[in-house]
Amino acid sequence: MNERVAFHDHIFRKNSCVTKKISYICKKEYVLMKRLTKKEEVIMNHFWDKGPLFVRELRELYPDPQPHFSTLSTQVRTLEEEGFVDHKVYGPTYQYFAIVSRDEYKQRSLIGLIDKYFDNSYLSAVSALVKEEKISVEELKELIELVEKEK
Repeated sequence: MNERVAFHDHIFRKNSCVTKKISYICKKEYVLMKRLTKKEEVIMNHFWDKGPLFVRELRELYPDPQPHFSTLSTQVRTLEEEGFVDHKVYGPTYQYFAIVSRDEYKQRSLIGLIDKYFDNSYLSAVSALVKEEKISVEELKELIELVEKEK
């Protein structure tokens, strides 16, 4: 059984896909998250929007044709193994809930993207956006102002 470790008020299983730890120059330790598949992201969006759910309730949120109960149950258990959800036991059934917030997932995904594709250089990432004209000079100035305000 995987040992669980605490991180920002969340529990993650050590040695799971989620817990690749990386130390950055600022000496903060981040947990890079596995990227969700499209189907996993749909499930997580339901948890993030609705809160704790039983698998049968989760299934009812899908339009027809709904996924099979067992398929959805397996996908949710996989998300649990990967450290995205946990459960409470209610008799013979489990109620699942997200232990990773949507904002945390977005933030950790961005950190992983910058680490993987820009050699952990935020400057390179922003430079790429400027070169591809995905960010304007005005937006860059706004970004600098935001950073200076938070210092």
